[in-house]
Amino acid sequence: MALDSVLKNADPVVASALDRALSGKDITVDEAVALFDCTGLEMNLLVTVADELRRRTVGDTVTYVVNRNINFTNVCIKQCGFCAFSRDFREEEGYFLPNEEIVRRAKEAASLGATEVCIQAGLPPKMDGHLYIDICRAVKKDLPDMHIHAFSPEEVLYGAVRSGTQTYDYLKMLKEAGVGSLPGTAAEILDQPLRDVISPGRIKVDEWVSIIKQAHSLGIATTSTIMYGHIETSRHKAEHIALLREIQKETHGFTEFVPLSFVHTEAPMYSHHTVPGIRAGADGNEVVKMHAVARIMLNNHIPNIQVSWVKEGARMSQLLLAAGANDFGGTLINESISTAAGAQHGQLMRPKEIRQLIRSSGRIPAQRSTTYKLLKTFRDESDETESALDSADSAQFGSYHQLVKLDKFRYKDAKNKPSP
Repeated sequence: MALDSVLKNADPVVASALDRALSGKDITVDEAVALFDCTGLEMNLLVTVADELRRRTVGDTVTYVVNRNINFTNVCIKQCGFCAFSRDFREEEGYFLPNEEIVRRAKEAASLGATEVCIQAGLPPKMDGHLYIDICRAVKKDLPDMHIHAFSPEEVLYGAVRSGTQTYDYLKMLKEAGVGSLPGTAAEILDQPLRDVISPGRIKVDEWVSIIKQAHSLGIATTSTIMYGHIETSRHKAEHIALLREIQKETHGFTEFVPLSFVHTEAPMYSHHTVPGIRAGADGNEVVKMHAVARIMLNNHIPNIQVSWVKEGARMSQLLLAAGANDFGGTLINESISTAAGAQHGQLMRPKEIRQLIRSSGRIPAQRSTTYKLLKTFRDESDETESALDSADSAQFGSYHQLVKLDKFRYKDAKNKPSP
């Protein structure tokens, strides 16, 4: 049965929105709300249309990046309700990796084929404002070809404040020091009243938008994200994505959109019941609809929709490849933030595992750079070769739960503290 004939039997608002998307037009916020709220036949049609738009725009190739996360400290001055990663500087589990350890981890990643290190952390008190710049210079000194994907808008703002500079000038210094792109995290939901509930004191919406636009104006690409499944409504989600769409129309600086579902298990605002109406994360239908609606809303502007296997697991991530997604994210090697919150899907996914999941979904795996340059396409199994990361012993990388117990990197040890 042709899709057009099925649409005739669907809810007219949903059918109109999907028809508009298939004709290459942007849907409105109100139409996106209707898509987020749909069920049954309409949800099936939503997923089908999202998958068709994905096929038209990026084809059947599904990309991934070989990278390593380096979360160099969990000590943070902010107390966000959704974050189970951060520790107060007085807590025993606070840690801080010195630059030589960050470089060691980056070099180890490079030896295993990584093309990117993703560097993010908490906001330690009395931080030396040039710490982020010094980290980048140290990595680039030993690894000039490594792409540094680092520092959210929240961290950029903090670095600028601590160094007594404007964010634009701080971004220029980061770029000169070697930053290649920024993670568009710290976005959560770009609605100020909601942010004031789940993360009071966190970077403001207008500050986040301003820093993202400044980065783009300097030629620093960024990702874009959303965190959902807590107290937000369908309208919050639709307006968030619409705002990202408007930024992209102006700057063309987003490389991808990454939906991040709320991991509730250890999150303070859930475990301590501090936020009324807090939900235990997004359910399966919400996760599918988020990726599908994101494809439909962003298809004309941000072609890459990424799945987070850390949040969703391998099986759900496979399903999302049929709901508008076309990127499988990174190998990560170390993943601390979701793990601290209670995610159960591990800290490392090997390249061969990612390729197998993609291939068994009927798609073509390809390794990419951070900025989506295709590095190698694996059209059939004869193209497969085992990499150093495929055969590495995962125990050598340690884990977040081991890291917070190590005396070697205790934040309370004065030699590990940033300068006052």
